[in-house]
Amino acid sequence: MADTDPAELERQIERTRAELAQTVDAIADRVSPKRVAERGVAKVRANAEHLVAQVGDLVGGAAGPRPVRVAGEPDDLWEEDRPDLAPVLIGVGAVLALGAIVMLWRRRNR
Repeated sequence: MADTDPAELERQIERTRAELAQTVDAIADRVSPKRVAERGVAKVRANAEHLVAQVGDLVGGAAGPRPVRVAGEPDDLWEEDRPDLAPVLIGVGAVLALGAIVMLWRRRNR
């Protein structure tokens, strides 16, 4: 065993205790129900924002301006229209509304 100063050993022990306390606090904070719920809400919010952005891009592209016909273009060049997104948007809205109702119902029944 190496010759070590007892005061140095006590400092190392105290430093190790402090590090261990910080680690335990970090673990407790990470697994606390409140923090888990906050992370879940943040993840759902981010996914919803991403979905809204994608739908916005689709709707913006579908409702965008039509190109002007130039003489000499074939007649069937712009014949293929994008599909109607109204049913999709109505379905997404219905799913979101139903999800909100279920969440409120569960929260009220606690």
